[in-house]
This record gives sequence, C-alpha cells and structure tokens, in this order.
Amino acid sequence: MSDYNAKIRELHELKMQFNDEKLRRLGGHWDTDDHGNIPLDLEPGFEKVTDPSCNMVVGIEAITKTFANFLDHHPVFFHPASAFAGCWIRESRISEGWRPENRNYELEKKGETYNLSMGILYGMNHCGPDLRIGLELGWGGILKKIRRFQKLNNPEDPSFYEGEARVVEAAQRYIGRHAAALRKAAAETGDPELKAHYTTIAGIDEYLIQGAPRTLREALQWIVHWQDIDRMYHNGGAGQEIDTLLQPYYDDDAAKGLFTNDDEVVWYFSSLFFNDPHYHTIGGQDPLTGKDVSTKLSFLILEGQHRLNIPNNLALRIHENTNDELFTKAVQYLFEDGTGVCYSLSGGLDTGYMRNGHPASIARMRAKVGCNWTALPGIEYCLQDVTRLCLAQPLLLALDDMLDAGGEYSMDRLKGYYEQRIAEAVQIVKDAADWHYRYKWNNVPEIVLDLVAHGPIERGIDMSHGGVDILDFTCDGVALATAANSFAAIEQRVVKEKRLSWEKLRQVLKDNYQGAEDTRLMLKSVPQYGAGGTAADGYARYISELYTGLMRQTPTKLGFTVIPGIFSHGDVYSRGKNLGATPNGRFAGAEISHSADPDPGFLPGGGTAPTAKANAVAGVQCGWGNSVPLQVDIDARLAKEMGGIENIKALIRAHNRMGGTLININVVSKDKILEAHADPGKYPDLVVRVTGYSAFFKSLSPEYRQQVVDRWLA
Repeated sequence: MSDYNAKIRELHELKMQFNDEKLRRLGGHWDTDDHGNIPLDLEPGFEKVTDPSCNMVVGIEAITKTFANFLDHHPVFFHPASAFAGCWIRESRISEGWRPENRNYELEKKGETYNLSMGILYGMNHCGPDLRIGLELGWGGILKKIRRFQKLNNPEDPSFYEGEARVVEAAQRYIGRHAAALRKAAAETGDPELKAHYTTIAGIDEYLIQGAPRTLREALQWIVHWQDIDRMYHNGGAGQEIDTLLQPYYDDDAAKGLFTNDDEVVWYFSSLFFNDPHYHTIGGQDPLTGKDVSTKLSFLILEGQHRLNIPNNLALRIHENTNDELFTKAVQYLFEDGTGVCYSLSGGLDTGYMRNGHPASIARMRAKVGCNWTALPGIEYCLQDVTRLCLAQPLLLALDDMLDAGGEYSMDRLKGYYEQRIAEAVQIVKDAADWHYRYKWNNVPEIVLDLVAHGPIERGIDMSHGGVDILDFTCDGVALATAANSFAAIEQRVVKEKRLSWEKLRQVLKDNYQGAEDTRLMLKSVPQYGAGGTAADGYARYISELYTGLMRQTPTKLGFTVIPGIFSHGDVYSRGKNLGATPNGRFAGAEISHSADPDPGFLPGGGTAPTAKANAVAGVQCGWGNSVPLQVDIDARLAKEMGGIENIKALIRAHNRMGGTLININVVSKDKILEAHADPGKYPDLVVRVTGYSAFFKSLSPEYRQQVVDRWLA
C-alpha cells in the first residue's frame, strides 16, 4: 500500500525546490500570490496570431488562436508523488493590451491625477466560475454545447463560438499530450508501482479528453487541468466552494469502495493544492435553509492543506451555525502551522450583499474565491480586486484647493473640498466601468471563464458584455488610516493648537519634511485611528461612509452598480510610491496604510491590539457585501497566553457578529519572524498570510517582508 503521507512530504520538498528555481529566475523575490507555476520552459515553435487591423493579439479570433498555440507548446508535467498530471508555467504570451482606438487615455490620465489603480478599465477575470458545468459536461460536452448553441443562435458573426470551440479543442489536445507522455513513461519504467501510477493517470486523462468525470479522482484531475488553463490565461485564480462541489463524488466513491482509505483522499487534495493554490472555500450554508453544509470531506480538504504545508488560499466560511469541530480544527492548524485558512464572514458579506437587492439564498451562494473577495459562481461578472481608490490623494488635492482659493481656512472647508475630490475620483471609477463594459469583449474576452459560466455560451456573449445575469463592479479604497490620521493631525496641530499654520503645513509637505523633522514627529504623534475614541477614529468612519455612499448609492451612467470595499494588497507600495508626503508624518513615496487596519504602533501604550484592531475595522465596514478585511498577526507565545484556540475563535465570532467580512491571521513567534527577515534562508518553508493570500516568507522582497514584520512589532 502506498504511503500517502510520504508522497505529501515529497510534494512539500518538491515545492521548495521549485520555489528556489523560481526565485533564481525572477531575480530573488516574488511579491504576489505564490501560485503553483513551476519553472519549465515553453516548447519551441510557439507563434502569435495578430489581428490584421492593428497587428496586435486582440479580439476573439487572434487571442484564441494564440492561446491554442500556447497550449499546444506548453510543457507537460507529472510526478510520482502527485495524484494528478498537469502544470502551468509563469510565462504568458497571450494578449498585448487593447486596440489603440479602444483605449481611454483621458480616463487613464485622470486616474493618475487621483493616484487610482485603474484595473476597472482593462482588468481581466476576477469573477467566480461554476465548475459544476465542466464536471457535468466534460470537455467533450462543453464542445457539443458550443456547437449546439451556435447552430441555434446562428449569429451573423460566428467568431465567438468558433473561438470558444478553439479553446476547448486546444485543451483536449493539451490533456491528450499528457496522456501520451504518461503512457510512454509507464512503458519505460521498470518500477511496477510507478508503472501502475502512470497508467492510472494516463487512463484518466484519455477518458477526460471527451468524458465527464465519474469519480472523485477524475473530477479533481479535471479541475487540475482547468485551473492550469485558467492560470495560463491572464493568471485567473478563482475556485469555488469545493467541499459541496465534490461531495457527490466522494459519497459515490465511498459507497463503491473506490479508494483505500481517507489518507488517499487527503493525498488527492494535497496534490490539488500542490498544482495550484486557486482560491477555494469550505464550510458555508445551504442557500435556502442557512444550515451548515460542512461534511467529512470538508475535514479531509483541510487536512490535505495542513499536511502539505505550503502557501494556500483556502477559506473557511464562518456563520452563526458553523461546524464548531471544523472551526476548532482550522484554528488548531493555525497554531501548528503559523498560518492556515482565512476566515470569510457571512455576518458582513451576506447581509451586505442582500442590501443590493438580492435574497439571502443568493447571498449565501457567494464563495470566497479571491484574495479579499467573494463571487457568485458563474452568474456574476464583478471584476473584483483590480481597482483601488486612494483615499489620501484627494486630501492633498483638497488642501491645495482650499489654500489656492484663499479666504478663511477651516476643517469644514477642507472637508468640503475633500468631498468634491472624492466624488470626482468615484466618478472616474464609474466611467471606467462603463468603458470596460462597452469595449472589453472586443479586445480581451473572458475565453476561459465563459466556458464555466451560465449564459455566455447560451447567448453567444462574453461575460463582460452581458453574458451573465448579474453584472456589477467593485472598487477598493486604500490608505484609510493614512487619510484618517492626516485629518486628525491637521485638526489637532493646525486648528486646535495652532502650532502650525495652514501655509506652513503645505510647505513642509511639498518639501517632504526636509529640515522639519520636529514638525513631522509632532504631526505623527497625534492619537491614531484604532486607539479608540480618537479624532482619527471619527475621521476613519467619516471617510469610509463618504466613499461608500458616493460609490454605491448612484449607478454608473449605463446603470451598473459599483460595490465599495477597503483593501490594499500590494498597493501599500504602488500607491504609496505615487503619493506625496501626508500630514500624518509619512514621507513622500513611503508605503500607505494596510487595507482598513490601523497603522503599526497605533496603541503606543500597548494593550490587546487584536481586539482594538478588530473593533476599528468593524467600525469602518462598507456594508454592501464587498470585503473590508482584518489582518491579525500574533506572537505565538502571546496567543497561547491569551487563551489559545478558544480565544482566537471568540475573536473571529465576535468580528462576524459585528458585521466583519474577512479575517487573515498569522500566529508565529516574533523572534522567528525577525530571524527570518534578517536571514530568509534560515526558515525556507516559513509560510505567512501577507494579506488575503499566503506566501513563503523567503520569497517576498525586503519591502514586503518589512510590511509583515511591522505588524508583529506593533
């Protein structure tokens, strides 16, 4: 009998080897999701196909022909320790942006003025698939569906259907190449166990070229190939509520005795997570009854993640009826591994999404399938997690507006100008959403997600252009604490104490505090957002409510909703680099605050920072179903002294009841983090949750590692 634990340990070590090679190729660091890509090279012969109108890889025909060619030259991969075949390589040569005539240079320029991250103009994927479609039909069934609706609709322009069929046929060839390579390897090996292993996977792949999965292993192999193809096309990463999705296969296999024991099933899921850390959810509620839907399979999935112990993106859905045993096990593994699942909270997500006019039965279907975001599987085009509105830049613009206008200066006047500037930034985002809807389908269509969504194939329309029933957009505010603390500093030092004039404030900001360190420290020392009862706390709520109201309460000009959240990801650096010095004592170009969290050191006298942070973040939730995450980083020794597992569970439950949306937690020794920061090679497999994603600490750049370290030092 195979030693499945030994196979999982081998996968862990293989991941470490691949990570070292990836870091070598990438110049020493990797600052986003770890991903599952492995360091192989594209086979010779790949060629792009361009649109003759602009000589670019744009439009359904050029893109699908290029992507099919890419799949035909993509390397195959399988390994004795993995239950599945397949991989994806980081290199992507698919599209080259948008047609020049479809670019909106005016909105791009306005976005620069407001320091916006304008993914909403040209962004890709970031919607949830419904993999049930693929599992029920298989690749052969999807192809038949395309041809059936092409014949039924008989469009004047058949390019959409021809393009989607081209993608499916290329996927079938890609799977077939794996099957052939596995057959060849089986014939060449003298190891009977390895021969049987390769023969088994080859048989699965040969069947999956046309057939729909019949067993749990076939279903997971189908998902492995799909998620690799999803990653290859613009780095898609959304998964699904994977336990309920796969429960029927597990039950059927168990009844037929098709697996030896549950360790084999755990190995399946470790192999899935080794292949790629797509964002999946376990737990959750029945859409109609609200009852918890977790089963034994939920535990096995969690166990697969725990035993593999590499960066992962699994989420546990928390609600009032969450399976307490599963909840406890997840937090137990958090203590053992230092990180683990993130906690997706129905308290804020479901009730917030219902405010958009959806019933509870729809809201409960939203799975956590991204770094900070949730989506309805296959029926919603939401373009999550690609657009950021900097909440601090409008303050600097407003300060200039007021001083340039002259007259009597005051906080009320400053807030008035700030509100005008935030409104302008919000309108830019909304106009960009409309532009995206008008032109994306004709530039870079969603050729992979269209296959596993309800509507695109039936209607012959891309997801981004009305192919699915629910089309909304999202935007994340950033720099909340930076802006709130800046407002508080101005009110305290300029207005109340008059220790600094308005003109002098503007000058020291323009000079980036050069020669004014005492002034900078004076501004920085004002009581901060998160400390409780401070002016900055009030300003944080004011900013969140202002941004939320302007974004959500009126539609775009085409009538679409934009749902606000607050989340930063790597924009703590990219937006920070483009932001001038701010009145909270921050230098120009320095990082901005992290999501909706208070800045490190917000409690100068010490205290229970996790609880204070949780209260602060709960108080600034946008309340419409988009996430405003809470990041909790606790020294392992202190966590145990605070009550250990039960205390962490209580914190999560309380934040859920307060309307929280997402919690990311690390429990690691402060000394270990500091040692790993000084010498990343000392703990090569240390995994931390950076924001909504996790990564090897060693893989992060010094700047990103410092972001994590600062949170432990707070």
